[in-house]
Amino acid sequence: MTSKKLQKLIRVARGEIPADLVLKGGQVVNVFSSTLQKTDVAVSGGRIAGLGSYLGRETIDCRGLFISPGFIDGHMHIESSLLTPANLAPVLLPSGTTSLVADPHEMANVKGLEGIRFMLQNSAGLPLEIFFMAPSCVPATPLETSGAILEAKDLRSLLRRQRILGLGEMMNFPGVLAKNREVLGKISAFRKKIKDGHAPLLSGKDLCAYVSTGIGSDHECTRISEAREKLDLGMRVMIRQGSQARNLKDLLPLVTPSNSRRLLFVSDDMHPEDLMEKGHLNSVIKEAVAQGLDPITALQMVTLNPAEYFGLSHLGAVAPGYQADLVVLKNLSSIEVKAVLKKGKKIAEKGLLTEKITPPGRRPSLSSMNIKGLHPDRFKIPLHGRRQAKVIQLIPDQILTHTRVCRVQGKSGGLHLDPGQDLSLVASVERHHGTGNIGLGLVSGLGLRRGALASSVAHDSHNIIVVGRDAEEMYLAVKTVEAMKGGLVVVTRGRVRARLPLPVAGLMSDHSAEEVRAEKKTLEKALLNSGCSHKHPFMILSFLALPVIPELRITDRGLVDVDHFQIVPLFEN
Repeated sequence: MTSKKLQKLIRVARGEIPADLVLKGGQVVNVFSSTLQKTDVAVSGGRIAGLGSYLGRETIDCRGLFISPGFIDGHMHIESSLLTPANLAPVLLPSGTTSLVADPHEMANVKGLEGIRFMLQNSAGLPLEIFFMAPSCVPATPLETSGAILEAKDLRSLLRRQRILGLGEMMNFPGVLAKNREVLGKISAFRKKIKDGHAPLLSGKDLCAYVSTGIGSDHECTRISEAREKLDLGMRVMIRQGSQARNLKDLLPLVTPSNSRRLLFVSDDMHPEDLMEKGHLNSVIKEAVAQGLDPITALQMVTLNPAEYFGLSHLGAVAPGYQADLVVLKNLSSIEVKAVLKKGKKIAEKGLLTEKITPPGRRPSLSSMNIKGLHPDRFKIPLHGRRQAKVIQLIPDQILTHTRVCRVQGKSGGLHLDPGQDLSLVASVERHHGTGNIGLGLVSGLGLRRGALASSVAHDSHNIIVVGRDAEEMYLAVKTVEAMKGGLVVVTRGRVRARLPLPVAGLMSDHSAEEVRAEKKTLEKALLNSGCSHKHPFMILSFLALPVIPELRITDRGLVDVDHFQIVPLFEN
């Protein structure tokens, strides 16, 4: 801030001159003292000048309302919203989210540094302030084929970027424990920066070794005992409440007055229809409060806590000198957002933007679709007689899976799916380098009775993931994704029933949120005819390929036993 602006800020704070804006008579949520203060909030030059009794050139009547700091999501993958940053901003701002920390490793796994540069460019200058973490695991493991490889030397080039705060989630905890030179080189390059973690179920001395490298957070906790151990070792625990992974109910009893300042609420992965229909962090706060959490504590977990962890010293509080990112709430139970201010300027009111957001620049060509050797027979599993097969067993509301062993039958030389069994074929088709790789497996818990679903969103390497009960339909679904240069497809009775193109690296649409939601609604109608029992089957598909989450996954190289970090055969000996 220039000397001239500081002088003006001081004069406003002392009451010598009117403020640019005064929020009059509201109750300020003081996240430092965990109290409510009935006071005016004076704003000058986008900063909060003071709390007290003030005059302003413009006023907002906040009597009977509550004034909170703007919400900050400390861990989100923008790509999972299927929207570009510029098209996501109009969705998040009216719900009170004014800043977020994104990990663009989905884009990086497809397009490398070029993809990261796109995310930075497309988010530049938005009223939604987006910071990034440098993707640490591209690819996430050597058990899959990604579109790019980012080594330590590549990540060092990102250190100079102002909005890159540190090293993104270190999913390769086996590499850390094995003292892999490249993995440790990345951690060392960011030794002076924040380093996020990703270590589901890691415990004991292995967890100590992981934390000893300076990794400071984890968003993969699913059990209180796991979260408590990580807290005890100094990690920040991010309680995730996304579209598919929903850990709030299980972890909320962990939160106490003595440890709450080490905890954050994050969304991780959310689909556009959830964001538009339910909200973002405001809905998480509301749910936490409904389950008994003190509302000021809940607000701390999306304001001051993430701001302090990520070193965003200008954000996270309603206090002199802080950026005037403010959320005006009707009450502290429903968390109904009345208005949102960014840098002291009203950006949203009553759920609607007050000004149009124009995407910066033009979208470059970021297509990535290079498939070789595709044929319907590639989706058939040879089998004679009866065998015991390993099956990926889904767990409701979790991205963890179990390994289930199931007896299957061969027919005409190929695996035959009994109509009475909740089993589907699953395949991962490599799409980046034309290797011809296709990994095949079985999944249970999806409830798919007919047809096929395919998607080019498949964490983390984002090859094409497809499930179905018929090889011809699976082939058609994948070919349709290929023709769209990425997207989501529903096939039933031998025909494409619905599709959603995602031409931006096969991950995101270049359309508005409203257009994407309409296309998703068409997909949902088509899904009803497939018999799929899940609300977000494409989100489930996307995580079936993630070989860093226990227990069993599928990649283009085959079936992955995550606990043993190796490719395993489909059939038991």
